[in-house]
Amino acid sequence: MHAHAAPAKPVPMKSRKATSDGRFAVGRNGVLSVRATGDGKVEFIDFGRHQLALVNSALGYPAYYPVHPVKLELPVKAVLMDLDGTSVRSEDFWIWIIERSTASLLRDSSFRLKPADFPYVSGHSVSEHLEYCIHTYCPRASLEDARRWYFQHTRREMKKILAGHGRRGVFTPSPGLKQFLRALKARQIKIGMVTSGLYEKAWPEIVSAFRDLRMGNPKRFYDAAITAGFQVGQGEVGTLGELQPKPHPWLYAETCTVGLGIPFGDRHHVLGIEDSGAGVCAIRLACYTTIGFAGGNIDESGTRELCDAYCETFDEILQIIDRGL
Repeated sequence: MHAHAAPAKPVPMKSRKATSDGRFAVGRNGVLSVRATGDGKVEFIDFGRHQLALVNSALGYPAYYPVHPVKLELPVKAVLMDLDGTSVRSEDFWIWIIERSTASLLRDSSFRLKPADFPYVSGHSVSEHLEYCIHTYCPRASLEDARRWYFQHTRREMKKILAGHGRRGVFTPSPGLKQFLRALKARQIKIGMVTSGLYEKAWPEIVSAFRDLRMGNPKRFYDAAITAGFQVGQGEVGTLGELQPKPHPWLYAETCTVGLGIPFGDRHHVLGIEDSGAGVCAIRLACYTTIGFAGGNIDESGTRELCDAYCETFDEILQIIDRGL
């Protein structure tokens, strides 16, 4: 339903005189430049000998991170993979859910998102996607109501899909995924799956994809899998997931450091694969080699230059794993 056609040229990062919070300005306190991703989500402050990154938050909790140098050293010990768009082609479905949730808030079933909205309703957390739609289309609505509609639509559609009569083709394995995962296993490379999606919507995706690929139980295949946790709701115990997802580095850092047991000192033997601008920033801030994967919003979000490589296929990524950059 949504066309994600890439522009003729990637959107460049934007130079700014100061960070959006006013804390750092070019020409003051050693700041040489301030540049922001095309969507304004992450701002990079260059001091010459070191860098900082400001991750903005639609929910009021921004954060600063050090930006360490990144390089790829062979052999590759681990590959970290995004779910939506990278492993499974499902981005259109989740954008549709955001669209339907906004339509419910507006009480207008004819509502449709615009192409300009797409970079802001994919790759980030559910709450930030909804916050963007509230700000843009229905400023009098509450995030609580938006989340209620979102999970109502999600649970209805997921129940249909798992029962075998939902929307068809919404969780399609990316071309070459099966061969790529098996090639990593053959090379004894650890595999981590990383998603900003909540467990209840993310896990059925990969289960569905593995079922299509006849690869068995994904829990027995992946060495580690991290989601954004479980929904916080009345009478329910949620987990941390809405304030610290991509483009924050924590999901990638935890998958690799805790889930795969690879310490920070071995980070140059790790690469991450992402198709979204938020994910690219998350990998970069977690200090791993960043491989951009075609088909998402990397170009539109202005994060292409943060990628150490940009690949169209998994075969191209395997060449990097075997030969280096």
